[in-house]
Amino acid sequence: MMPDLSNLGEDYYVVEWLIRLASLAIIPFRRTAAATRSWLLLIFFLPVPGLLLFLAIGSPRFPAWRAQRFDRLRPFFAELAERVRARGAVPPEDDAIARLAGRLGYLPATGGNAAEYLGGYDEVIDRLVADIDGARRHVRILCYIFADDETGGRVIAALARAVARGLPCHVLIDPVGSRPWRRGTIARLEEAGVTVRLALPFRLLRGRTRRDMRNHRKLFLIDGAIGYAGSQNIVRKDFRPGVTNRELVLRVRGPAVAEMSAVFLADWYLETEQLLEAAPVIPAEAGQAIVQILPSGAEFPLEGFHTLLVWQVNQARERIVIVTPYLVPDEALLGALSTAALRNVEIDLVVSAVVDQPLVNLAQCSYYDELLSSGVRIHRYRTYLLHAKNVCIDDRLAVLGSSNVDIRSFQLNEEISLLLYDAGSIAELRAVQQDYLDNSDPVDRTAWRQRSGLRKLAENGARLVGPLL
Repeated sequence: MMPDLSNLGEDYYVVEWLIRLASLAIIPFRRTAAATRSWLLLIFFLPVPGLLLFLAIGSPRFPAWRAQRFDRLRPFFAELAERVRARGAVPPEDDAIARLAGRLGYLPATGGNAAEYLGGYDEVIDRLVADIDGARRHVRILCYIFADDETGGRVIAALARAVARGLPCHVLIDPVGSRPWRRGTIARLEEAGVTVRLALPFRLLRGRTRRDMRNHRKLFLIDGAIGYAGSQNIVRKDFRPGVTNRELVLRVRGPAVAEMSAVFLADWYLETEQLLEAAPVIPAEAGQAIVQILPSGAEFPLEGFHTLLVWQVNQARERIVIVTPYLVPDEALLGALSTAALRNVEIDLVVSAVVDQPLVNLAQCSYYDELLSSGVRIHRYRTYLLHAKNVCIDDRLAVLGSSNVDIRSFQLNEEISLLLYDAGSIAELRAVQQDYLDNSDPVDRTAWRQRSGLRKLAENGARLVGPLL
């Protein structure tokens, strides 16, 4: 007998409405208003596909086992913070920022560091390979994208040489960012004798679902004495056809490297339950830079980088410069920027004219008119995809790291930010940002409003799903 298709249709209709009604009770729980609206809109139009997507990526929280594992690391962070303070760590002039960052990321500000900005893509790889070749104790790498292309091959070869000298080398890679190269990269690393693990691997069983939460950090550590952090992955700078990346990385020597090491050690422990080093050695002082490490992610009490950024935009008195390839602000940041502009704070946002994520770019562009109308200046960087992520607030704070100014980085990704408080480091970043501005085209408000209605419609549609991007 043929099944009664009319009954199947009625049952499916009932299921769709049950999903819609249930979503009204479940989705608003512990989510932002923007995220709630986006999920409800998706589920009301596409109940079954929307539900499946929500089950896969809809929760910005880790399963209980991972939260419990992170809780076991709290004494590890507390012990390191106490040792750093005992060395007579130099607090920044505006200690309130450092205190808040310490509450958010568990690590204090420390003086005595050498901080070197590296803006040349090939230069970063050259310096990293040279430092690995000079390593004497160990090498540790955490990367969102680690490819087995020519660029990645140079780093793998250096790691192989380090292993041949008897050094332990550990690598963590994110399976989403490294997906096109993952198997080849892991195979080559293991063949070289490197211990490699996936960060936040996707697992369906026993409460281990990733829920699309990614480890977006870029952290390269040599001997616990040299640390690199910033926006650059280990992959060819032109790995996307027609797109060449421009990055910014900070190479650090000094006590702050112990805090960078702690972030890697914690991430390794969360994946393996193996603590490679119970008490990271604090390097000797190497310069005058005052640096603080701010890790952020779902394990930490608040959205660390976002919380700090919104507060500091509200505190700004003279000038704000924000450089980011992806700008999808939430309501709190959007309101803070608009209010600061109305207070006559000069605000420059530097984004990229070269686009590698079309849907994200459409969502980003939907905010331009609102920002321009409030007095915020927007500049589009020419020629390269400006993938660098950095912020300067007045002359008292510089921030460089892996976090974009978007909801994904705020809520879903594991990120790392380096806060710099000394005048020299802030002035150097200001000079880098001025170079970005000199090579950018300002967005004219009148001309921007002349874009087509179809373009505006596409931007508004992308903005509706912005919290899901």
